[in-house]
Amino acid sequence: MSSTTPTTTTTKLQAIYTAPHQQSQTFTQPIAAPLPATSPSASTDPAHIQTKITYLAELRKQVPALQNEINIFLTEKMEEDKRAADGQLSEKEAKEEANYGEEVVDEEEDA
Repeated sequence: MSSTTPTTTTTKLQAIYTAPHQQSQTFTQPIAAPLPATSPSASTDPAHIQTKITYLAELRKQVPALQNEINIFLTEKMEEDKRAADGQLSEKEAKEEANYGEEVVDEEEDA
């Protein structure tokens, strides 16, 4: 006699960050609770209702974890962008830096 074991598909909560000229980043949090069946006849079954409650509780727990992971990544990205921007001087700042300590007469001033 053969027995079949129901296969449980692991579900996951996933978000993907993409930006131009950058590699995409995927964030994933596993959801340990099984995904509830979607059949209309199961909607009143107490076991099905409990499965839904368990799944939604697990989902609710994983959403803040995923948000935290994304926030850490985005904060690091913002800090990288800020460091990159700090390394680049505007044209005016570069001219001021080149002429530092020298008296510069504006061409617009008439003597």
